[in-house]
Amino acid sequence: MQTQTSPNLVGASRAEIAALVGDLDPRPYRAAQVYRWVARRLAGSLDEMTNLPKSLRESLARSVVIRDPEIVEVRRGDEGTAKFALAHSDGAVVEAVAMPMEGHTTLCLSSQAGCAVGCVFCVTGILGAGRNLSGGEIFGQYRAIMRHQGLVGAPVNVVFMGMGEPLLNLPGVTRAVELLSETVSPRRITVSTSGIVPGLAKLAALDRRPKLAVSLNATTQEQRERLMPIAARWPLDELLAALRAFPLERGRRITFEYVMMAGVNDTLEDARRLPRLLRGIPCKVNLIPLNPDARYLAGLAAPDEETISAFAGVLAAAHVNVTVRWSKGRDVAAACGQLRGQVIGERAAP
Repeated sequence: MQTQTSPNLVGASRAEIAALVGDLDPRPYRAAQVYRWVARRLAGSLDEMTNLPKSLRESLARSVVIRDPEIVEVRRGDEGTAKFALAHSDGAVVEAVAMPMEGHTTLCLSSQAGCAVGCVFCVTGILGAGRNLSGGEIFGQYRAIMRHQGLVGAPVNVVFMGMGEPLLNLPGVTRAVELLSETVSPRRITVSTSGIVPGLAKLAALDRRPKLAVSLNATTQEQRERLMPIAARWPLDELLAALRAFPLERGRRITFEYVMMAGVNDTLEDARRLPRLLRGIPCKVNLIPLNPDARYLAGLAAPDEETISAFAGVLAAAHVNVTVRWSKGRDVAAACGQLRGQVIGERAAP
């Protein structure tokens, strides 16, 4: 009989599933079938595993569960972006986003149920720290959204740019990347960091590395410390040195994310400093106009389009590969932490 503590097949390794299935059917191919249904075909129930004998499915149903986080809210934008709030069994609420792109869908996943880094422009950082998510819980976000959106078998990119700092939860993120790699090439998986230098070294040591993105957002140490307190612990020059040493496969580049805030980091002087900072690093720069939030990010706003275009023009003239990532989800609170902040606020309201 299932209980709250029954093993969850979502996130289980091949060896763990073999141990669970082996007592019921010792033939190795049965465990391999179960693993493929969960990790590759993203089955939501044992009943979907139609190549298993009914008796085996019934026996498994008495001892294991297939449990993904519960989708408690979905908001859809005019451009097709869907923002999800997902609740785990302990009540932790995290966010994920599905963004339709040309030829594929990009899924943005969370690695923690909160964030301790405290970036001043991020709602998740304002709301504060939360626990690490396990690899299975992160993979469960992916499974839940793929099934909900009818994307099983469709091409997707996965980015760890949701709630949390991925490199402060390397065990969970590494395990999730292993599971995701069953259906998504590591070349289509990106891990974003605020600049946790020791974590970069550990990420570099992986046999199958995902792509790397770095949240930069400033062109001086003083400026970065004001926006991202973590910069006081791992200064800009130390971070850039670690990135210059980071191993990149042929054709890969590091993505630098630069959230633009009016009157804060959007001057032409900032634009001229940025190429000098990044010299020698194969990279591209994503300029991201701030997604405003009147409740949690009061006083911060995105620059106007003229300012953004002038900033991008300076980078392009310096031969920096630059794009402007206009928000595809402003109407659904798609920036990190915004939907969770609204959900928490609504639940707390009298």
